[in-house]
Amino acid sequence: MTTLHPRTALAHVRHWVFDLDNTLYPPEARLFDQIEVRMTEWMMRTLSVSRPEANRLRRAYWELYGTTLAGLMAEHGQDPEEYMLDVHDITLDHLTRDDVLARRIRALPGRRIVFTNGSAPYAERVLEARGLAGCFDAVFGVEHAAYTPKPQAAAFRRVFDAAGLDTATGAMFEDDPRNLAAPRRMGLKTVHVAPTRETADHIDFHTDDLTAFLGTLGHAP
Repeated sequence: MTTLHPRTALAHVRHWVFDLDNTLYPPEARLFDQIEVRMTEWMMRTLSVSRPEANRLRRAYWELYGTTLAGLMAEHGQDPEEYMLDVHDITLDHLTRDDVLARRIRALPGRRIVFTNGSAPYAERVLEARGLAGCFDAVFGVEHAAYTPKPQAAAFRRVFDAAGLDTATGAMFEDDPRNLAAPRRMGLKTVHVAPTRETADHIDFHTDDLTAFLGTLGHAP
């Protein structure tokens, strides 16, 4: 981690990349708990396996491939579009607006994008529920990376190329520390957003409060 203050270390940044789940909303919202239940039920139906086996495969594919979907595609030839529609059919009723976060994101100088291993339509729904619709110049889902998920470098290259992102003036905000390694190698500054601090060479900053962290940059109160 850098010893510089974030305002100094990120003063050059003009391309801001944000993950979605557990980054642009707090993990206490537990949206992924709903998604994991739907993933497990999907695998039980399509693979004809028990719930314990579906849960085991779901976790194993996530660890090995980066997402459960990537494992299902590699191991079982799963159709990604049908799967994504099903597992993202969750309720967002308990998400709350964060108007301060919205104001601070809008004030960031340059281009602002979302890149998620979920789908773009799901991301748009979450952003709307959080009061963040209109804060970003573009929203990229895993479909824009040809279903190659983070943390694979190819996923970042595809999305960054599509976004016209200059990695030398970029910063990435992400809750999963393994998803920050490739961006750091590409030249982006990295911010780990999570309750628990991770110490790694590819992490420049850690915060457990994205809204407060963006406030330290001095672009908006």
